Amino acid sequence: MTVRASDRARYDRATAHLDAPLAIVDLDAFDANADDLVRRAGGKPVRVASKSVRCRALLERVLAREGFAGVMSFTLAESLWLARSGCDDVLLAYPSADRAGYAELAADPKPAAAVTVMIDDPAQLDLIDSARAGGGEVVRVCLELDTSLRLFGGRVRVGARRSPLHSPAEVAEVARAVARRPGFRVVGLMAYEGHVAGVGDAVAGRPLRSRAVRLMQAAARRELAERRAAVVRAVREVVPDLEFVNGGGTGSVQHTAGEDAVTEVAAGSGLYVPRLFDNYTSFTGRPAALFALPVVRRPGVGAVTVLGGGYPASGAPGADRLPVPYLPEGLRYDPQEGAGEVQTPLLGSPADDLLIGDRVWFRHAKAGELCERFDALHLVEGDTVTDTVPTYRGEGMTFL
Repeated sequence: MTVRASDRARYDRATAHLDAPLAIVDLDAFDANADDLVRRAGGKPVRVASKSVRCRALLERVLAREGFAGVMSFTLAESLWLARSGCDDVLLAYPSADRAGYAELAADPKPAAAVTVMIDDPAQLDLIDSARAGGGEVVRVCLELDTSLRLFGGRVRVGARRSPLHSPAEVAEVARAVARRPGFRVVGLMAYEGHVAGVGDAVAGRPLRSRAVRLMQAAARRELAERRAAVVRAVREVVPDLEFVNGGGTGSVQHTAGEDAVTEVAAGSGLYVPRLFDNYTSFTGRPAALFALPVVRRPGVGAVTVLGGGYPASGAPGADRLPVPYLPEGLRYDPQEGAGEVQTPLLGSPADDLLIGDRVWFRHAKAGELCERFDALHLVEGDTVTDTVPTYRGEGMTFL
């Protein structure tokens, strides 16, 4: 029996008492992935990206492990909720326009001490000030650096369009603008190199593209390491007591952690290891988060239909954004239908061994987005469900 066949048998036994659709997290795989992130971080703390987990119980589980410290959140409302739930170190990774949230933050010492907000433009300070509603708490601020690789005099850009702050001088000028502004304090700097951390460099069947990606990423890492160090020096001239410099992501943990200027790395997807992380040479993880859909039809030889399945991931639309049928091995989508809103036909010889009510196990393309489809995660150890915990959605918290 192959490892995957053994896993399928375990998951089927563990969840036999439950009705599908359902989602699980294999805790042995989850913990092994957490250990691997810590190993790759080389002694620097790993800040957990909550958008890639979206389950408080699992955030708490990983934060209790040595080597992890703090949460990287994705909305201000989520940040405040986590702070009120006991998390004392929350870095909001994206600028916000949540005026009610800023009023709450500025009025309460507890979240104000726990939450750090992201800015890359002094206009964002104006918005926060206009939302204070009399709240006088100092707002902790992190500055975001644009990590994109710019070639041929800026005519070619590789990387996400995030911060407008690219040079040391630009970041330092915004740091000075914050320092001059009562009610704010710069405490951190963040730079997320998504074109390195979030792009696979070993795509099956595409050797030339994969080699080009590896060459690009090597050049991007060299350029960013030099520029990030210069930015940190420039910002420390304005803010000598800078608390942290955050960088990286699951796909670049060991590279980013190796930079002297970086004090902590961020990661989250590497805990669940969704399908997009199958195409990396920098690490190998164990799939930990899966969902099961029940077979409800057998429309013909070599075909079954499962209930649900249309759970595409965010990003540029494409086949790589769809969940992948994982167990049993050998199933594929019908190219005429793909993953359906209510039902999904699957093709392949394993379909002939599936009966009505049997399960097909899928892996989502991305990590935390799976949790927007399910209220609960069933935690599996061996061949037993040892606990069932709510996702953000299950707690009534759908932040985006």
